[in-house]
Amino acid sequence: MMCDDSLSPSGPPVNVTCNIFINSFGSITETTMDYRLNVFLRQQWNDPRLAYKEYPDDSLDLDPSMLDSIWKPDLFFANEKGANFHEVTTDNKLLRIFQNGNVLYSIRLTLTLSCPMDLKNFPMDSQICTMQLESFGYTMNDLIFEWLDVGPVQVADDLTLPQFVLKEEKGLGYCTKHYNTGKFTCIEVKFYLERQMGYYLIQMYIPSLLTVILSWVSFWINMDAAPARVGLGITTVLTMTTQSSGSRASLPKVSYVKAIDIWMAVCLLFVFAALLEYAAVNFVSRQHKEFFRLRRKLKEQQRQRAQGSSDSKVKGNNMSGNNAAHGNAAQQCSACAREEELAQQGFLFQSFGLALSSGSAPEMDATPVFADLPPGLGFYDIRRRFVERAKRIDTISRAVFPMSFLMFNVLYWLTYKVLRHEDLQSAA
Repeated sequence: MMCDDSLSPSGPPVNVTCNIFINSFGSITETTMDYRLNVFLRQQWNDPRLAYKEYPDDSLDLDPSMLDSIWKPDLFFANEKGANFHEVTTDNKLLRIFQNGNVLYSIRLTLTLSCPMDLKNFPMDSQICTMQLESFGYTMNDLIFEWLDVGPVQVADDLTLPQFVLKEEKGLGYCTKHYNTGKFTCIEVKFYLERQMGYYLIQMYIPSLLTVILSWVSFWINMDAAPARVGLGITTVLTMTTQSSGSRASLPKVSYVKAIDIWMAVCLLFVFAALLEYAAVNFVSRQHKEFFRLRRKLKEQQRQRAQGSSDSKVKGNNMSGNNAAHGNAAQQCSACAREEELAQQGFLFQSFGLALSSGSAPEMDATPVFADLPPGLGFYDIRRRFVERAKRIDTISRAVFPMSFLMFNVLYWLTYKVLRHEDLQSAA
């Protein structure tokens, strides 16, 4: 009645009907790209050698030890990374034989299956994880797997996932494999998973958003309070760096850019720009000191030039015509060099609309760089001009930074929550 050989090596292939019941589904890991689930695997086939008429019962439940005495399909999970049977308190196996020779074989398994993931939209992504059931040794000439017509994949009513929502629709299909040893039967089921981003919204997006807003507080702090503004800027930059590193800790080292990477990079850019903004403000507010230092230097050069001109006239009266011509050429070259130096040093201050010279410096007024500048101003007027320009930078930043970040948020959420989400649904 029972044997170890195949049912009919030269006859038609044996049809094995499969169905699974998912008891638990979880531990979806992005770093290793796999998922773990607990299932009841049920297989049904007909073995006419096991048909009986001597017993009145419609079916017989046999001890699992009888499995070694009958033929059974050599089913295995093609994308399996780890699996184990359950033996508490007894072997979780069921063997049932019917009068017409039908065999029901049910077993409880805990599986770890690979699931290649596309994390470009992480953490607003949707994943498709498959389970493939394949024959190991029998080709399609001997064995064919099929899904049960009614309820091929069943899910426990109380099944919940911590980060994902398991959609009701399941993709059932065939994945026949072609190897050098032949063509082997294979069936598969696809699980459609949609990630819930509540955890990432609380742990990553909101803290980084508040950090960026906190960096804007420095625009309202007095520019003279350098320790406060520098300390705030450095603190926000370090905080964003830590958050960005934390967001990548639980993810694989993929080569493409993820949605969370773009968010963290832009937030870091904003807080770093806020720190650089104070550097610009501090630089502009201190330029009046450089201004007066350069003006004193120019006056000394003017005084030395005037003294050198008078000495040249005295010497010119006592020298020949050739020496006088040579001296005038040298003086002109020296004047040209000084004029070029003054032009280079005064170019920065021309952009602020400030004059480096007063009415007592006609040579500087004659220089093209200073030709359109107003006459010399007093110390407090010049200082006030630079301070006002520094304050203007803060005033502009108070509006530019929030508006830029708001525009980024609109584009970011519109792209990942609406446009790409619709593309993924249409592709699925």
